[in-house]
Amino acid sequence: MNSEKNFLASYRPEDYPATAVTVDLVVLAVARGALHVALVRRGEHPFKDALALPGGFLHPDEDALHAAWRELAEETGMALPSPEAHVEQLASYSAPDRDPRMRIVSIAHLVLLATDGNTLPPLSAGSDAAGAEWSPVHKTLKGELAFDHSAILRDGLERLSGKMEYTLIAARLLPETFTVTQLRTVYDAVWDTSLPAGNFTRKMMPQLHDTGQKVRAATGGAPAALFSATDKHIHPPLARPAGARGSAAGAG
Repeated sequence: MNSEKNFLASYRPEDYPATAVTVDLVVLAVARGALHVALVRRGEHPFKDALALPGGFLHPDEDALHAAWRELAEETGMALPSPEAHVEQLASYSAPDRDPRMRIVSIAHLVLLATDGNTLPPLSAGSDAAGAEWSPVHKTLKGELAFDHSAILRDGLERLSGKMEYTLIAARLLPETFTVTQLRTVYDAVWDTSLPAGNFTRKMMPQLHDTGQKVRAATGGAPAALFSATDKHIHPPLARPAGARGSAAGAG
């Protein structure tokens, strides 16, 4: 014990290269048949005026998850966590030249927000952000974001797209109860495709819980059944159609 105390007392962190840690958030939501990502317009250098994912530096007294929620609130005005949000750590990004200021490692998180399929949560820029906006993901990936945020967004899309093949994570982008048509709309939005309705329904029914409730469609017609998601795996998995852009290979 004494030897360890002596070691720590003489330890010099300044003898080693300094590395800062940041958090970045891929915040996704579906509205009007399209998958959107929350972006901020940078108000300061580097990459001033460029679009970027929300994020910022980790404070000494917080962990990465709490830093992610704080930065999201400061830069977009969204108060999370909430029951409507699903969050998971995505990956770490540590390329030596990913940030021109200094050596910075980023811990990225994937956040899925439940919506009614029509309206996106409001955003309001704060902190050092000059603006905040929702942007269609597949269109965004045709351009460039600040830092390596295009790669982070592409990885977030691929994580979601891949897990949708064998789990009902897509339901986290919907209210607690939903119709099969609403669920298929999420798949179409994320994969940027159009799935056949009949085949999709037959594939999904074993993984859904029928609530016994129905809702009348806005366009009229017969009421549609409302379902909730189970934790069953989709087996065999629902494969993405050839050419679907909800993947790293097809998102560019």
